[in-house]
Amino acid sequence: MADWLRAQLADHVATVQATAGLAEEVRSVGAMVCETFARGGIVYTLGNGGSAADAQHLTGELVGRYKRDRRPLPSVTLSTDASVLTCIANDYFYEDVFSRQVEALARTGDLVVAFTTSGRSANVVAALKVAQAKGASTLLFAGGDGGLARTHADHALLVPSTVTARIQEMHTLMLHVISEMVDAWAAGEEPQA
Repeated sequence: MADWLRAQLADHVATVQATAGLAEEVRSVGAMVCETFARGGIVYTLGNGGSAADAQHLTGELVGRYKRDRRPLPSVTLSTDASVLTCIANDYFYEDVFSRQVEALARTGDLVVAFTTSGRSANVVAALKVAQAKGASTLLFAGGDGGLARTHADHALLVPSTVTARIQEMHTLMLHVISEMVDAWAAGEEPQA
């Protein structure tokens, strides 16, 4: 095996081991997502680039399914409407592309889930701030200390790394664990390995 590949794999394993310390927080967040749906709330997800893909991934698992045949759950990814995004970015600022959507859609009882590896994306920070002002709960998936986005997150799953690839790998792991919990809840079952 090439040394660079061995180093990548070792770094991944070390990050997985360090992220294991977040297990109880991930479980708690999974329960919170279930509670959001139980009270009739909607989950809104957002992010930029690879984090937008993570946001879409979570929404897909919620509206579609993870492993079980069950009812679809109300979730929307705010980065998927190109017309709305470009309208807001053109008429206002790129920093506003998510916050204007959150202001228009999110309500008390909803959950706004933001993915950002650094926690410094201005449009993500603005969206979380508006979500809190609207009375929605906020959840941040980030790395390191969560950056400025952490100050506007009611709950944060912070991967103990500053390497973008490792953070995104752990975001996928955590969203899969949460998806298993939500999927089982919606089907009236217990989560499985």
